[in-house]
Amino acid sequence: MSTTNSKQELLEQCKNYVDQRLQRIQKTISDIQESLTSETKSSAGDKHETGRAMLQLEREKAGQQLSEVQKLQEILAKITIAPSKNIRLGSLVSTSQGSYFLSISVGKVTIENTSYFAIATNSPIGTLLLGKTVGDTFNFNGNEISIKRVT
Repeated sequence: MSTTNSKQELLEQCKNYVDQRLQRIQKTISDIQESLTSETKSSAGDKHETGRAMLQLEREKAGQQLSEVQKLQEILAKITIAPSKNIRLGSLVSTSQGSYFLSISVGKVTIENTSYFAIATNSPIGTLLLGKTVGDTFNFNGNEISIKRVT
């Protein structure tokens, strides 16, 4: 598989990850809304108000998660799969310690029996990688890591 195809597949996997998170959050929001509208006033007024307050807090929490997912979608929309000499958002980097796709923090992604780590540019290792080129080295967790390939 070519590097461009690998990058495209990694980008698709990241988008699928975000889409799945979005669907879970939207279902949660829908369930909360349904609970809020279907809850009827019980004779124990305090119990009813406490239940509604808890649902409101859950809805706010889900709203914050929705906002986070939208930020991830914005980051993914900025990624281009065009090759670059300097490491940047969208770069696929092979190092002496593994391969990294600078995008969003998804973790380990396997494509055709090859493992990659989809990481955010603001993650500890992502920050160290940004701007570097082939042949550069950096220290991470006491290990010297060399950059073998950047696409």
